Amino acid sequence: MRHRKQVCALALTTLLAATPGVTGCGGSSPTDTASRGRTPAPSPSTTPPEDLCTLLITQWGRQIYDSGEETYGDYQSMGLSNGQYMILRDTLDLARAERKRQGADAGRKLIAREARERCERRYRDGEPSGGPWV
Repeated sequence: MRHRKQVCALALTTLLAATPGVTGCGGSSPTDTASRGRTPAPSPSTTPPEDLCTLLITQWGRQIYDSGEETYGDYQSMGLSNGQYMILRDTLDLARAERKRQGADAGRKLIAREARERCERRYRDGEPSGGPWV
Protein backbone atom coordinates (compact mmCIF):
# COMPACT_ATOMS: atom_id res chain seq x y z
CA MET A 1 0.00 0.00 0.00
CA ARG A 2 2.82 2.39 0.85
CA HIS A 3 4.47 1.67 -2.49
CA ARG A 4 1.22 2.53 -4.31
CA LYS A 5 1.05 5.98 -2.63
CA GLN A 6 4.63 6.72 -3.64
CA VAL A 7 3.96 5.70 -7.25
CA CYS A 8 0.82 7.86 -7.38
CA ALA A 9 2.66 10.85 -5.93
CA LEU A 10 5.48 10.41 -8.43
CA ALA A 11 3.01 10.12 -11.33
CA LEU A 12 1.15 13.25 -10.23
CA THR A 13 4.40 15.22 -9.88
CA THR A 14 5.52 14.11 -13.34
CA LEU A 15 2.17 15.05 -14.85
CA LEU A 16 2.18 18.50 -13.30
CA ALA A 17 5.76 19.15 -14.36
CA ALA A 18 4.99 18.09 -17.94
CA THR A 19 2.03 20.48 -18.36
CA PRO A 20 3.27 24.07 -17.79
CA GLY A 21 0.76 26.91 -17.93
CA VAL A 22 -2.10 24.91 -16.51
CA THR A 23 -3.52 26.40 -13.36
CA GLY A 24 -5.47 24.70 -10.66
CA CYS A 25 -8.50 26.94 -11.17
CA GLY A 26 -9.35 25.78 -14.66
CA GLY A 27 -7.93 28.73 -16.58
CA SER A 28 -4.76 30.43 -17.69
CA SER A 29 -3.05 33.24 -15.90
CA PRO A 30 -3.46 36.76 -17.36
CA THR A 31 0.16 36.76 -18.58
CA ASP A 32 -0.32 33.43 -20.40
CA THR A 33 -3.49 34.75 -22.02
CA ALA A 34 -1.88 38.02 -23.07
CA SER A 35 1.15 36.26 -24.53
CA ARG A 36 -1.17 34.23 -26.76
CA GLY A 37 -2.84 37.36 -28.13
CA ARG A 38 -6.15 37.00 -26.29
CA THR A 39 -7.49 39.53 -23.88
CA PRO A 40 -8.53 38.26 -20.47
CA ALA A 41 -12.24 38.22 -19.66
CA PRO A 42 -13.46 41.26 -17.74
CA SER A 43 -14.14 40.90 -14.04
CA PRO A 44 -17.76 40.15 -13.23
CA SER A 45 -19.73 43.19 -12.21
CA THR A 46 -21.53 43.47 -8.91
CA THR A 47 -25.13 44.46 -8.46
CA PRO A 48 -25.57 47.71 -6.51
CA PRO A 49 -27.28 47.07 -3.15
CA GLU A 50 -30.31 49.23 -4.00
CA ASP A 51 -30.90 47.21 -7.19
CA LEU A 52 -30.56 43.91 -5.37
CA CYS A 53 -32.91 45.13 -2.64
CA THR A 54 -35.46 46.24 -5.24
CA LEU A 55 -35.23 42.91 -7.03
CA LEU A 56 -35.76 40.92 -3.84
CA ILE A 57 -38.61 43.07 -2.53
CA THR A 58 -40.36 43.07 -5.91
CA GLN A 59 -40.02 39.30 -6.33
CA TRP A 60 -41.27 38.40 -2.87
CA GLY A 61 -43.84 41.19 -2.87
CA ARG A 62 -45.45 40.03 -6.11
CA GLN A 63 -45.38 36.39 -5.04
CA ILE A 64 -47.09 37.10 -1.71
CA TYR A 65 -49.46 39.67 -3.23
CA ASP A 66 -50.59 37.36 -6.04
CA SER A 67 -51.01 34.38 -3.70
CA GLY A 68 -53.48 36.28 -1.54
CA GLU A 69 -51.64 35.10 1.58
CA GLU A 70 -51.53 37.36 4.58
CA THR A 71 -48.43 35.72 6.03
CA TYR A 72 -44.93 36.73 5.09
CA GLY A 73 -42.69 33.88 6.22
CA ASP A 74 -39.25 34.06 7.74
CA TYR A 75 -37.25 37.00 6.40
CA GLN A 76 -33.94 35.15 6.60
CA SER A 77 -35.23 32.23 4.54
CA MET A 78 -36.26 34.81 1.94
CA GLY A 79 -32.70 36.16 1.85
CA LEU A 80 -33.75 39.51 3.30
CA SER A 81 -32.30 41.64 6.03
CA ASN A 82 -34.57 42.90 8.79
CA GLY A 83 -34.70 46.33 7.14
CA GLN A 84 -35.57 44.84 3.75
CA TYR A 85 -38.26 42.74 5.42
CA MET A 86 -39.80 45.90 6.88
CA ILE A 87 -39.82 47.43 3.39
CA LEU A 88 -41.57 44.31 2.08
CA ARG A 89 -44.22 44.37 4.81
CA ASP A 90 -44.92 48.08 4.43
CA THR A 91 -45.03 47.80 0.64
CA LEU A 92 -47.46 44.88 0.75
CA ASP A 93 -49.74 46.74 3.16
CA LEU A 94 -49.84 49.68 0.75
CA ALA A 95 -50.35 47.41 -2.28
CA ARG A 96 -53.28 45.61 -0.65
CA ALA A 97 -54.95 48.92 0.16
CA GLU A 98 -54.34 50.05 -3.43
CA ARG A 99 -55.88 46.81 -4.74
CA LYS A 100 -59.09 47.59 -2.83
CA ARG A 101 -59.24 51.10 -4.29
CA GLN A 102 -57.88 50.66 -7.83
CA GLY A 103 -57.61 46.94 -8.61
CA ALA A 104 -54.92 44.25 -8.69
CA ASP A 105 -52.77 45.82 -11.43
CA ALA A 106 -52.53 49.08 -9.52
CA GLY A 107 -51.28 47.16 -6.48
CA ARG A 108 -48.62 45.37 -8.54
CA LYS A 109 -47.38 48.66 -9.97
CA LEU A 110 -47.26 50.12 -6.50
CA ILE A 111 -45.06 47.23 -5.32
CA ALA A 112 -42.46 47.96 -8.01
CA ARG A 113 -42.56 51.72 -7.41
CA GLU A 114 -42.42 51.55 -3.61
CA ALA A 115 -39.71 48.88 -3.61
CA ARG A 116 -37.50 51.05 -5.85
CA GLU A 117 -38.06 54.24 -3.86
CA ARG A 118 -37.61 52.66 -0.43
CA CYS A 119 -34.53 50.63 -1.43
CA GLU A 120 -32.90 53.69 -2.99
CA ARG A 121 -33.59 55.62 0.21
CA ARG A 122 -32.22 52.79 2.36
CA TYR A 123 -28.95 52.52 0.40
CA ARG A 124 -28.46 56.17 -0.61
CA ASP A 125 -25.28 56.39 1.48
CA GLY A 126 -24.04 52.88 0.66
CA GLU A 127 -24.64 50.07 3.14
CA PRO A 128 -26.98 50.70 6.07
CA SER A 129 -25.21 51.16 9.37
CA GLY A 130 -25.18 48.27 11.80
CA GLY A 131 -24.22 45.50 9.35
CA PRO A 132 -25.90 43.70 6.48
CA TRP A 133 -28.76 42.17 8.50
CA VAL A 134 -30.10 45.48 9.77
